[in-house]
Amino acid sequence: MIWDKDIECADREILREIQSERLVKMVKRVYDNVPFYHQKMKEKGIEPGDVKGVDQLKHLPFTVKTDLRDNYPFGLFSAPQSEIVRLHASSGTTGKPIVAGYTRKDLEIWSEVIARSLTMAGITRHDIVQVAYGYGLFTGGLGVHYGVEKVGASVIPISGGNTMKQLQLMQDFGSTAIACTPSYAAFLGESIIKGGLRGKIKLKTGVFGAEPWTEEMRTQIQDMLGIKAYDIYGLTEVIGPGVSMECEHQCGSHIFEDHFIPEIIDPKTLEVLPHGELGELVFTPVSKEGMPLLRYRTRDLTRLHVEKCACGRTLIRMEKCLGRSDDMLIIRGVNVFPSQVESVLLEMSETSPHYQLIVTRDNNLDALEIRVEIDDQFWSDEVKVLEALKKRISHNISSVLGISATIKLVEPRSIERSEGKAKRVIDNRHI
Repeated sequence: MIWDKDIECADREILREIQSERLVKMVKRVYDNVPFYHQKMKEKGIEPGDVKGVDQLKHLPFTVKTDLRDNYPFGLFSAPQSEIVRLHASSGTTGKPIVAGYTRKDLEIWSEVIARSLTMAGITRHDIVQVAYGYGLFTGGLGVHYGVEKVGASVIPISGGNTMKQLQLMQDFGSTAIACTPSYAAFLGESIIKGGLRGKIKLKTGVFGAEPWTEEMRTQIQDMLGIKAYDIYGLTEVIGPGVSMECEHQCGSHIFEDHFIPEIIDPKTLEVLPHGELGELVFTPVSKEGMPLLRYRTRDLTRLHVEKCACGRTLIRMEKCLGRSDDMLIIRGVNVFPSQVESVLLEMSETSPHYQLIVTRDNNLDALEIRVEIDDQFWSDEVKVLEALKKRISHNISSVLGISATIKLVEPRSIERSEGKAKRVIDNRHI
């Protein structure tokens, strides 16, 4: 047995006791070892002894992404450098990268939660898992890699990109599972169909994450690859992939609450919301040693459900994220999420899962253009056919978003493909 399976099906009170015990230790750890948190707690008049359990969590200070950048690189570490055995970091494309430090115990926990995740997807020691997440500073590749090994399955550490090599090894090595971003999975699916390789691959399972994706995109990926597609969730600041995972019933991702305490807050008032209400997801990783963050605001928008799952697990479930509060576009006073556009497009047989939102401003008026890639079999040079399709897309988009958008139809495979996270939005209003 890899872990105590009873934890996943434990009584809610038992889970709460585990969380409380670990939270108390974690609060004392960051208070004693991280000047940033020591000062933050002092400002709120909180001493470690005031925290008796999860009931006091709501009184503790939040952590946001700018706090990590302000304390770059190691200012939020709560373990000495001699105990940090691995460093990961975000790309840092919008400023200083987000750095995460791991002790040996942290890596053991990370491998465990990934192993739990893969087991939820039905992956066993008899599988061959092709890990096409990027290796290196990005947490995806190495995170999933060690989880695969902990399960006892064979791992192909191919990393991202090099699609022809991906397809070759998929056939030659008999890969039964693939782990990558959903947008890259869609690209692999296109390549498999185009190359007539569908009957030559043995894939049965996909574990996809690192970017938002819709149910419609899941259906399309499953159809193209002939697999069951599972959603895995995580973020560098908390640990990496493996914070939560879907089970076979796919009615939300189970959060591994013995390690990560979730909350949903109102992003404006910062008040904690009841289960079932939509708000911003907040995590406190209570078992981490290297860099445990108090109440980290993920900016991801979702709901939490506490009812027992049909699979028997009692772990709280999070819905698939609607989007991010910081990725939300406000266009002419209306909140717009890329996932809403994707959902509309994937309900239509003529469109592919590749699109871009281009936002501009002219004379203080916002304008939204949506570039939509048309599927091969529906691409036509007939103006009447394309105009009719544009009208249908425009009508469907406006009925969902509540605003009008200019629809631009583009040829198959003309939108740049991503081997990592897809770039869906280009906001030119501030240029």
